[in-house]
Amino acid sequence: MYLTASSSASSSIIRAASSRSSSLFSFRSVLSPSVSSTSPSSLLARRSFGTISPAFRRWSHSFHSKPSPFRFTSQIRAVSPVLDRLQRTFSSMASEHPFKGIFTTLPKPGGGEFGKFYSLPALNDPRVDKLPYSIRILLESAIRNCDNFQVTKEDVEKIIDWEKTSPKQVEIPFKPARVLLQDFTGVPAVVDLACMRDAMNKLGSDSNKINPLVPVDLVIDHSVQVDVARSENAVQANMELEFQRNKERFAFLKWGSTAFQNMLVVPPGSGIVHQVNLEYLGRVVFNTKGLLYPDSVVGTDSHTTMIDGLGVAGWGVGGIEAEATMLGQPMSMVLPGVVGFKLAGKMRNGVTATDLVLTVTQMLRKHGVVGKFVEFYGNGMSGLSLADRATIANMSPEYGATMGFFPVDHVTLQYLKLTGRSDETVAMIEAYLRANNMFVDYNEPQQDRVYSSYLELNLDDVEPCISGPKRPHDRVTLKEMKADWHSCLDSKVGFKGFAIPKEAQEKVVNFSFDGQPAELKHGSVVIAAITSCTNTSNPSVMLGAGLVAKKACDLGLQVKPWIKTSLAPGSGVVTKYLLKSGLQEYLNEQGFNIVGYGCTTCIGNSGEINESVGAAITENDIVAAAVLSGNRNFEGRVHPLTRANYLASPPLVVAYALAGTVNIDFETEPIGKGKNGKDVFLRDIWPTTEEIAEVVQSSVLPDMFRATYESITKGNPMWNKLSVPENTLYSWDPNSTYIHEPPYFKDMTMDPPGPHNVKDAYCLLNFGDSITTDHISPAGNIQKDSPAAKFLMERGVDRKDFNSYGSRRGNDEIMARGTFANIRIVNKLMNGEVGPKTVHIPSGEKLSVFDAAMRYKSSGEDTIILAGAEYGSGSSRDWAAKGPMLQGVKAVIAKSFERIHRSNLVGMGIIPLCFKSGEDADTLGLTGHERYTIHLPTDISEIRPGQDVTVTTDNGKSFTCTVRFDTEVELAYFNHGGILPYVIRNLSKQ
Repeated sequence: MYLTASSSASSSIIRAASSRSSSLFSFRSVLSPSVSSTSPSSLLARRSFGTISPAFRRWSHSFHSKPSPFRFTSQIRAVSPVLDRLQRTFSSMASEHPFKGIFTTLPKPGGGEFGKFYSLPALNDPRVDKLPYSIRILLESAIRNCDNFQVTKEDVEKIIDWEKTSPKQVEIPFKPARVLLQDFTGVPAVVDLACMRDAMNKLGSDSNKINPLVPVDLVIDHSVQVDVARSENAVQANMELEFQRNKERFAFLKWGSTAFQNMLVVPPGSGIVHQVNLEYLGRVVFNTKGLLYPDSVVGTDSHTTMIDGLGVAGWGVGGIEAEATMLGQPMSMVLPGVVGFKLAGKMRNGVTATDLVLTVTQMLRKHGVVGKFVEFYGNGMSGLSLADRATIANMSPEYGATMGFFPVDHVTLQYLKLTGRSDETVAMIEAYLRANNMFVDYNEPQQDRVYSSYLELNLDDVEPCISGPKRPHDRVTLKEMKADWHSCLDSKVGFKGFAIPKEAQEKVVNFSFDGQPAELKHGSVVIAAITSCTNTSNPSVMLGAGLVAKKACDLGLQVKPWIKTSLAPGSGVVTKYLLKSGLQEYLNEQGFNIVGYGCTTCIGNSGEINESVGAAITENDIVAAAVLSGNRNFEGRVHPLTRANYLASPPLVVAYALAGTVNIDFETEPIGKGKNGKDVFLRDIWPTTEEIAEVVQSSVLPDMFRATYESITKGNPMWNKLSVPENTLYSWDPNSTYIHEPPYFKDMTMDPPGPHNVKDAYCLLNFGDSITTDHISPAGNIQKDSPAAKFLMERGVDRKDFNSYGSRRGNDEIMARGTFANIRIVNKLMNGEVGPKTVHIPSGEKLSVFDAAMRYKSSGEDTIILAGAEYGSGSSRDWAAKGPMLQGVKAVIAKSFERIHRSNLVGMGIIPLCFKSGEDADTLGLTGHERYTIHLPTDISEIRPGQDVTVTTDNGKSFTCTVRFDTEVELAYFNHGGILPYVIRNLSKQ
């Protein structure tokens, strides 16, 4: 149970539980066939929300006891006002649930009942039996929430008929069971909620209507940096620095946990959000007052998909979409196609889950799965642990899918027991999923399911590999790595090239490190990090890394002292089993001391490297390397001085650290010389699959999970000392450089502004392919000569206190300046000059992107962006849309968009346009020096999802683009100037 906010020092984890009044109406009473009501309006008021309790009482979320503010306008299918439709809606709304006939009881084996549920088998529709398991979750949600208003019987039929409807890109509503946040994306979300409360006040409405109506879990994991490494005191030292830098942000989040109902904040130092979700927060099946239904979640981090490995449907959305979901707005989504991915066979000895996921990522990227679900099946599943599955699911964003889904089976149930879920809970989960045909039993004959397309991988074909040097899907097998590295040195600058002249490729730089001689070459490893939720949740690869370290120590190998090594586990469980196994000692000897519990290097929080190492790199133009067990290696992300960044399994991270270079053929070249003077090869220190399995079996125990998560609920001393006000409205500090009231609702009125014209707009930036959210909205260090740095210095902030862009996402003034500030950005307007600058077209001056944007804005000129394929790929950062909006960008014209980023652009009122197939800026002869007019109707009723529009330029060119408003709901957002103004206006009318 949670305590009230004032009852203990650990109140940060817990929010005040509001008393539940007798008028609180549960989901069960809404959805049970026995419901009756006296009037349509009372039904609407009463069906607004329910009290959700997890299937097992770990986290408990209290609910705001007011009717849902979205009871009338939650799902807008057309842009015209909905009031004229209410009477028609009322007449069609029965007092009983439309699917009351399939509402049935789930009995317990020993008597009694687990609860009631909507039975898919009771539909007696053969089409349901062929549906992918992932689509069945969408179907159950639609049936359960069907009221012929927010969700209609027609929506249910669309999902049942998925095989025929999904190719038509039909729209459906979806109501996730909960929302997941991390602090980088969570802070701006809470800032927006606080700002929305102020806007409600200014419009004369009730600010308390702004409250989450579904459980919201926020895990603070993105703020810790590797300032201190290779030290037994690293965890404490880094946490102290983390609190010094982020005290204001943390206090703001702690305020949010008490000011907003139903919001849980997990303190810093607890673990990585996705591992905590997997090991602890994931319910698999909810039991809400006796109503059973599948767990589902959307999160503001793209790697929310990791939970798909547990059989929970989850994926990343933009922060603004998540905020709308919190406030009761059903998500509008296109019914996705599903790629069936069959796994056969078994992985060979010594091959890791990381090798598998990098192989899968390359295959799916090639197949093309953007906007689709991927569902895994086949006899190879039995050989994959739950942690292996979670590793594959985690990297869904890297292969481009919305989800990489693993249906629940016996392996899932075993994992639930391992991680401390009670036997009763696991029994309820299994009974419900079996009864609803959502459980896979590979001991029984399998009925064929229909998929949109099919892929197959024999696990025996997977080889040891890494990915890089600049993209996660550029896989390289270990045996080809040396040749690939030399090809990268030779090739022109690009995703696989550095353009190093032949005569400079063997350059050796000698320098002094802490008084001892050191050397660097092209390919020298300067950062080796065991990090990221992708791998730290997997005991086999973590303990495998420990075994590599132990064997290396036994043979006398040692990592060079100038390599920055670090280990950042995803939860305290990892520390417990590394200590029990005795392997942490050997990792420490190789410099892999634990530095903290958070994302660290994978998101750019790698900290500074030694000054002498940095000088050797910059003064000699060395292509230095980082090797990390992460999921992202985009240019400029890991560290500004590591141009080559490779993703690898934790054991390989240790191996490359020992070798000191990526320029090595592990098959034929030794890692180093042992204490007996003999060559030591990778095969000499690589553990067998059996060795790893043995140590996993003896070292990973259920009590470790229970103890870890019981301690989390107590907080930590630094967090518990934070004092926060009890106001429900936030008191903005105008001098704060962390938390600032954004201008989104300035001068807002109750009337929607309608579609905005884009006439004679200048091109702010002209990009090629694969511009990521790291390019648009960097999460790493704030460069000393950037507009953001200038802003901070003008306000008396010392450079040492700049912190990262990610940590300052609660301040729009800094984030607007940080937009397009990546030092590796390539803008075609700059004619080959790399960096965060552009040409101000009217004057011809070269300016920072922010300064140019502000000059356009001050003169009243609109701007657009030209881009290539996969624009906005990478992490789901809403600031990659908010920043351009604040810079005055009105439209982005690209070959294609990453799913979440396109949605975020729409949410901020920016028009996403796609060139027609076979066309782009280059083929159309567009240089970016033209002025652009987008001929979009000014009446929203004349715009349709996916329609064609004409774009003309001032030099006589004309071309056709597709408007990427994909649903009617997105048109409604655009009409209102974005999703947040839309929500506020509809709330204010209630």
